[in-house]
Amino acid sequence: MKIRWKPVVTGVVLVGLAGGVGYAVEQKLTAPARTAGVPGGPPGMPAPPGMAPGGGRSPVVAVQAGTVAREDVPIWFDGIGTVQAFNSVTVRARVDGELQRLDLREGQMVKAGDVLAVIDSRPLQAQLAQAQAKKAQDEAQLANTRRDLERNMNLKEFASKQTVDTQRALVAQWEAQIRADEAAIEAVRVQLNYTTVTAPISGRIGLRNIDNGNVVRASDQNGIVTITQIQPIAVVFTLPEKQLPAILDAQARGEVPVQALDREGRAQLGAGALQVIDNLIDSGTGTIRLKATLPNEPQRLWPGQFVNVRLLSTVRRGATTVPATVVQRGPQGTFAYIVKDDQTVEQRPIKVGHIEENRAIVESGLTPGERVVVDGQYRLQPGSRVRIVDPAAAQPMAGAPSAAAPAGAPPAMAGQSGGEAPVAREERHRERGPRDPNNPDAPRRRPPSADGSPDGAGPARSPREPS
Repeated sequence: MKIRWKPVVTGVVLVGLAGGVGYAVEQKLTAPARTAGVPGGPPGMPAPPGMAPGGGRSPVVAVQAGTVAREDVPIWFDGIGTVQAFNSVTVRARVDGELQRLDLREGQMVKAGDVLAVIDSRPLQAQLAQAQAKKAQDEAQLANTRRDLERNMNLKEFASKQTVDTQRALVAQWEAQIRADEAAIEAVRVQLNYTTVTAPISGRIGLRNIDNGNVVRASDQNGIVTITQIQPIAVVFTLPEKQLPAILDAQARGEVPVQALDREGRAQLGAGALQVIDNLIDSGTGTIRLKATLPNEPQRLWPGQFVNVRLLSTVRRGATTVPATVVQRGPQGTFAYIVKDDQTVEQRPIKVGHIEENRAIVESGLTPGERVVVDGQYRLQPGSRVRIVDPAAAQPMAGAPSAAAPAGAPPAMAGQSGGEAPVAREERHRERGPRDPNNPDAPRRRPPSADGSPDGAGPARSPREPS
């Protein structure tokens, strides 16, 4: 007997489709009764986390809160500047000659008067001997002229007055010549002293420009070496001209502290005081140049270095402060969310005077002791109910396993679970769907999809008809 398979397969397919449609309809009709908190459920059944009794999302918003404080706040002016040597000298030769000795080491610290180099002094010593011989010769002539004058004076009336006057003039002439010889000797001695090159200031030696054995000249522009004084050291920086009145007031009260920071503005390289305010404002940039002096101990500042500069203009005593993240901006200006006693928030306009180091000085609108929302404002509206979240609990330490992470989970997994915000966890909980209240250990089921298939699955597919 031959069986006709095509009608049989078609019947099986039709029965499967009918069963799938019936199961989908049953799920649609019974899902409200099984899902807690959704309309159609039995009375008294509790709503799942993150769902309101009416089926909507919970109006409670998880936020971080802080307290309005009263404290002393320093007001700093920030600028950019360049480090300059307090003094800088290019050591040059003042006489011509061969460089016989170089008593310096590049990069060493020297004191004023230390010997740096020695130039050949033999030509100048010969000039000194020649000048001294000329002086001795002129002294002999002066002695002879004085004796002639004495003889003429002893002749009295036998010597004419003209002869006596001429002899006196010769004596004065040779005396002047002696003084000229002494000056010539002193000039040669000064030149001879220049053959020993000494440090004019205390500081640090740079790279030398010449080596032993070379002939140096007084007309050379490069010099032998450069000495820079870096203890103390100077910083020249600029600030906007609108800050000049406050700087002048601070200078009138006393010493104005100045700090030099690195390029990133994080590490402090030195601290000192304002020394000079320039006598004119740059009209092109609208800035004023200032100069500060810093001890530079240890030597962390270097001439030519770029630094960020902070100048302390004043200290606000007893200012009302909040974290800078509290300040929000809207069409009507700045405002903040205030947490009231009933755990609802109020949007209040505030006036911010200055923001310094993540602290905002509030001129009006807040009172010390009030609680304000620090983080999570983007989900708030006036009157929203909030739940205060501990920042330490929301963001555990890196590498520490979270309570929400499974036991034995790797650090990466634990960090992901622990670092997730409470609101995000609730929303993901709602996406997974509620548990069956009759069987808590059963896996969560997704709500039926739009096409009526259970657990979000697609419609049943008919088996492939054999050919």
